[in-house]
Amino acid sequence: MSKLTDVPKRILIGRALRSDRLGETLLPKRIALPVFASDPLSSVAYAPGEVLLVLSIAGLSAYHFSPWIAAAVVVLMFTVVASYRQNVHAYPSGGGDYEVATTNLGPRAGLTVASALLVDYVLTVAVSISSGIENLGSAVPFVVENKVACAVGVIVLLTLMNLRGVRESGTLFAIPTYVFVAGVFLMIAWGAFRGVVLGDDMRAPTADFEIKPEHPGLAGFALVFLLLRAFSSGCAALTGVEAISNGVPGFRKPKSRNAATTLAMMGLLAVTMFCGIIALAAATDVRMAENPGEDLVHNGVPLGPGYVQDPVISQVAEAVFGHGSVLFMILAAATALVLFLAANTAYNGFPLLGSILAQDRYLPRQLHTRGDRLAFSNGIVLLAGAATLLVCIYGADSTRLIQLYIVGVFVSFTLSQIGMVRHWNRLLAGERDLAARRHMIRSRAINAFGAFFTGLVLVVVLLTKFTHGAWVALLGMCIFYATMTAIRRHYDRVAEEIAAPDTPSEDTLRPSRVHSVVLVSKVHRPALRALAYAKLLRSDTLEAVSVNVDPEETRALREEWERRGIDVPLKVLDSPYREVTRPVIEYVKSLRAQSPRDVVSVIIPEYVVGHWYEHFLHNQSALRLKGRLLFTPGVMVTSVPYQLESSEAAKLRARRRQDWAAPGSVRRGPAERAKDSSSRT
Repeated sequence: MSKLTDVPKRILIGRALRSDRLGETLLPKRIALPVFASDPLSSVAYAPGEVLLVLSIAGLSAYHFSPWIAAAVVVLMFTVVASYRQNVHAYPSGGGDYEVATTNLGPRAGLTVASALLVDYVLTVAVSISSGIENLGSAVPFVVENKVACAVGVIVLLTLMNLRGVRESGTLFAIPTYVFVAGVFLMIAWGAFRGVVLGDDMRAPTADFEIKPEHPGLAGFALVFLLLRAFSSGCAALTGVEAISNGVPGFRKPKSRNAATTLAMMGLLAVTMFCGIIALAAATDVRMAENPGEDLVHNGVPLGPGYVQDPVISQVAEAVFGHGSVLFMILAAATALVLFLAANTAYNGFPLLGSILAQDRYLPRQLHTRGDRLAFSNGIVLLAGAATLLVCIYGADSTRLIQLYIVGVFVSFTLSQIGMVRHWNRLLAGERDLAARRHMIRSRAINAFGAFFTGLVLVVVLLTKFTHGAWVALLGMCIFYATMTAIRRHYDRVAEEIAAPDTPSEDTLRPSRVHSVVLVSKVHRPALRALAYAKLLRSDTLEAVSVNVDPEETRALREEWERRGIDVPLKVLDSPYREVTRPVIEYVKSLRAQSPRDVVSVIIPEYVVGHWYEHFLHNQSALRLKGRLLFTPGVMVTSVPYQLESSEAAKLRARRRQDWAAPGSVRRGPAERAKDSSSRT
């Protein structure tokens, strides 16, 4: 069975890596950029559309506010990038916002940040993949007709790629990410050249449509609220910025400087692409609506429910490059692919944060260990499961999912920057060097402005998106917070309970006597081996116990016992209801009741089988007994194995597997073995 599972595992994720190979998985900047920044880079594919969708509520006249909203998003992006550059230098261990908040604001603030980030990572996968499915669906109708199934399939594929390891997945993701970035910049440059130099009239496919406003003539507070809601939707372009701060350990040395440089590159690229797409959307007269079938009108007639609204980037690319052109098709394919790969930001951030939280005893310890490929495999699988659940619940609809977005990331932004302000205040209190103080004061000012700006945006997001789905994200944060708090309390309680005392206790005192009980059903080789082992223990008392389920079998057991002259007393327990477990448990408890300071050692003979299906045919009573006896104080349970012939065959298979080479390792194996042997000599 082990070989049957090992073969496909090695084919899917590759051969296992030694722990000392961890350094080989570290990333250079050119690979780290698409690995950790694919989410903010790809968000330019849907963030401009979210801005126009919200503005369309007030009609076409509100579109002239889009450049101002884009400018506000740009200021926010530069503020966040500058703030996080301070973070990666001050806290390069990979804890990111969680470590900053915990160290400077306390465990509760740190746990709040961790809850927000975990929710945001799950939503990143769900939103990115759902958006990619919708982009791909504009060209492939089958994808639209089977959105949920296709989205789940992409999640499974990304999970397998990440299970192979960060470096391998990063290399695979780098090409489409750079193709997408190059395609967007080419589109912006060619569009600007056609519009400014050639004077061409570029028109989007929706340029001739009219927008029927849901709330025409908005003014005053209502208009301000609408603009704030559009701004909060545009802030989707900032999601994933914190992943670089959390992923500093994944960079090559010097880690902090490389991470800070990658942050700056990511911010510059994302801002340029976002502003360029907004400008081209305005120049090509793109029209968007939250309910396109009803609110988009052509020649006075609504387009109807059968109309499929293409994303803004697709409409702009069609206007600039021409429908069906090679560049249009390349950019469309790269956009869909990079949206899928944007989820890789979460696949790198979630497992790493989960490992840190597990080390701090807020999550199960299994999340702290690395898998065969030196990736945090359990965290990757957990993220995939949570994202799949969200995709199924929301039908892979990015418009519905994106309403849950942003809240978590701005909670972490704000608390992290407040924590950084306290960090600089603490350092300034003990610093006397004037140059160092000037640097700290400048850094504190950057983080203080970041805390104010991101806190303001958080309030805006909560006010404008709460009823549109943000409450679900807040609920998820509360669930994560409560769960992690409960796990920490459990681990703390267990640690306190099992801590070794400084003074002698009942755990260090020897018991008065040991009463050994060997469970037998028949006189056969496993029973004889168990009896022989029990005699070596030199217990104070030793007896064999059998349960009378079948009188004929019990009588045969007694006769065989006497015929062989076995010098161990045999006690038969009556079982009028033909149970095996309960009579043994009651008998053991009665022994404990008679002498509470004694220890009862229950010895159980068990078969060792070589095939998985044989486990269903043997040892079932032993398993039930052991499960019940574990809850009985003062009882020790010992299994005495007896290997059947099938187990010997399994042993031979295991021995052959030691010399078996996994697929793809035949060429590499001998060299490594020779290297290992030479190093030992």
